[in-house]
Amino acid sequence: MMNTIWLKSIIISAVIVLVTTGCFKQNQAKDAAVQMKNESGMSHATDPKLTSAPARVNGKEVTITAQESMLEVAKGETIPVWTFNNSVPGPEIRVKVGDTVKIHLNNQLKVPVSIHWHGYPVPNEMDGIPGVTQDAVAPGKTFTYEFQATVPGTYWYHSHQDSVNQVDKGLYGSFIVEDPKDNYDRDYTLVLDEWMSSSATGMQMNGTSEMDNMAGMDHSQMNMGSGDMDHGNMPMEGHDMSMYDLYTINGKSGNSVEKLSVKKGDKVRLRLINAGYISHQMHLHGHDFKVVSTDGQPMNNPAIIRDQLLSIAPGERYDIEFIADQPGSWLLEEHGTDARIQQMRTYIQYEGISGQKDRSDSDKVLTTFDLTQYGNPSASRFALDQSFDQEVQMNLNTEMKNGEMVYTINGKVYPNTDKIHVKEGESIKVTMVNQSKQDDHPMHLHGHFFQVLSKNGVPLQGSPVVKDTLNVKPGESYVIAFEANNTGYWMFHCHDLHHASAGMVTDVEYTDYRSNYTPDPNAGNIPE
Repeated sequence: MMNTIWLKSIIISAVIVLVTTGCFKQNQAKDAAVQMKNESGMSHATDPKLTSAPARVNGKEVTITAQESMLEVAKGETIPVWTFNNSVPGPEIRVKVGDTVKIHLNNQLKVPVSIHWHGYPVPNEMDGIPGVTQDAVAPGKTFTYEFQATVPGTYWYHSHQDSVNQVDKGLYGSFIVEDPKDNYDRDYTLVLDEWMSSSATGMQMNGTSEMDNMAGMDHSQMNMGSGDMDHGNMPMEGHDMSMYDLYTINGKSGNSVEKLSVKKGDKVRLRLINAGYISHQMHLHGHDFKVVSTDGQPMNNPAIIRDQLLSIAPGERYDIEFIADQPGSWLLEEHGTDARIQQMRTYIQYEGISGQKDRSDSDKVLTTFDLTQYGNPSASRFALDQSFDQEVQMNLNTEMKNGEMVYTINGKVYPNTDKIHVKEGESIKVTMVNQSKQDDHPMHLHGHFFQVLSKNGVPLQGSPVVKDTLNVKPGESYVIAFEANNTGYWMFHCHDLHHASAGMVTDVEYTDYRSNYTPDPNAGNIPE
């Protein structure tokens, strides 16, 4: 499979080079784009309609339909997408603690899909992993996900079938389990993502659903090196993400992002979810705020902070809280030097206030929020000096194997990585070390929460930190621990899904679990 991916990658890169140098005629480019579209499962017989605004729904029982659409990310920029219920993000599903959740997935695409409940400890058979917990839902078919909502917090859902491509095309949404103790006047969910525009591929769109570009194509085929297609001599510099030249919040970019309306005195909660493959550094202007949770799990006695950047890695969530006590129009924006980051911004807009617009300072260097020293210590499940039933080492790396760039765990690529075998009730300590020179690895464990115990050999100083996704930067090491309290077969992988699709996946398998599921060899299951 890896050789096929690289072969397609070489072909796509050659097409782009020929187009941009003027050696490829326009009608040939259109034919190539249509061919790519057919291979990816996109329809060319009819024009998909434009997306609608994401809805907020009561998730006790909801039908979600996967379908093709066209997303207008900004005025004059429309891209082909795959959606849940014709919106990007898909509907924001809200439930209360104690609710029984029943979600019917109806697939109207031409390829199989699934839904994974990212961060939520669902029963194993509801985890949505094709070939592991279920068969992918075939075109025209329906599958029902049902589970009990017991843990409040901010989560999200996305396809886990060929996820490097399907998530990139828009198959995701937010899943909020409301805590009965919470009391907010305004509660906003902001899903961060990045896309390839028509200009990023050197082709043009004709304004219809007939794609004359490669935006929305097979993103697992992107150049995983520095731009040199001689894979045998490719420097280990991390894969190229520069083609993602459109940044969005809730599917909109720049001035098209909806403003967040507040009034003076409001208690406001912002739920920030990164559904993309690039970390984003977000800055709230003009207000003191608290980080009240990460990955849906509460912080103990969070302190008030100001003018700090929240670095949100792929798959992570941060919830912040502030009091609207500074009437005006204030930015929430990404910081950095790239021109594209200026598209990821919106305004906190006070009702009845005009003419007091905030100014961007996105190039200003600010302190980055440090989760390891925030809040106050409190009783927690794990400690560094306790005994564990099992200790696991995970060395994460970027390597060349057989002329291909791969992402490894202890020198191996999935499905040949060493599985973590556990028994119900065991405590497991995991040491993760990022040996890649430039690649971040946001590691995500399915079905469980883990506690972060130390970073680079230093124990955490503040609140206990409980997460399901943790970004390990080059040279960093973390010690985490989790309890084997959710029987099944679970994935543990990098949530830069390019890395996962190229090998950085392992499994946590309960030795005392026997699944009743037998994969259908004809279902076309692609778990990553």
